[in-house]
Amino acid sequence: MEWHDEGFVLAARRHGESDIVLSLLTRAHGRHAGLVKGGGGRRAAGLYEIGNRLSARWRGRLPEHLGHYACEVRSQPAAALLDEPLGLAALAAAAAMAEAAMPEREPHPRAFEGFAQLIAGLEAGDPPLNWAARYVRWELDLLAELGFGLDLASCALSGVAGDLAYVSPASGRAVSEQAAGPWRDRLLPLPAFLAGGGEADLAAIRQGLALTGSFLERHAVDRLPAARARLLARLQRG
Repeated sequence: MEWHDEGFVLAARRHGESDIVLSLLTRAHGRHAGLVKGGGGRRAAGLYEIGNRLSARWRGRLPEHLGHYACEVRSQPAAALLDEPLGLAALAAAAAMAEAAMPEREPHPRAFEGFAQLIAGLEAGDPPLNWAARYVRWELDLLAELGFGLDLASCALSGVAGDLAYVSPASGRAVSEQAAGPWRDRLLPLPAFLAGGGEADLAAIRQGLALTGSFLERHAVDRLPAARARLLARLQRG
């Protein structure tokens, strides 16, 4: 069996002395692993860095086998971000989140496109608040792709579409400021930029990450990746 696709490197783990098991986020085949012969050798140095965009050919005797990859590099965003530690932290966090949360070998085109747009913004040198907001939205899309999307269109209690300020941790539905009442302390803050208005300032980005992180940890992963925690720590330092 054989297929061709494009994908982003999520992880590359040593296998023996010179081989690696490469995990890609592919457009048509989802998160998919394969063995790369010689991928851990000197000649392949830099080819399988996290975030690299590859053209990949996968071969295996049966679909459920690990199989083998043969890849060509299309772009290397990590190399362009060597002097941008915050951008590298975002790249590592997105890759680790996709690797931890996405089911293997299930196509999720929306998550793939969001990942591609996030990396494009990082490569283009977008202001940190812009790509940080895009990162939060990507995690929202990831939740939706996994079947745990949040309903931020209207208030769960009153039905109104405006003044949305919170999210119920139980239902994942938005709640307005007025309707929150005595339950306010039990709800998760909803930053305005996710509710259809307002600027994505640093405080709002932190709120957004706390919101998506709460639902990802509840529904998608046992524990949020360390790379994501490092990104949050960098953002908390301003």
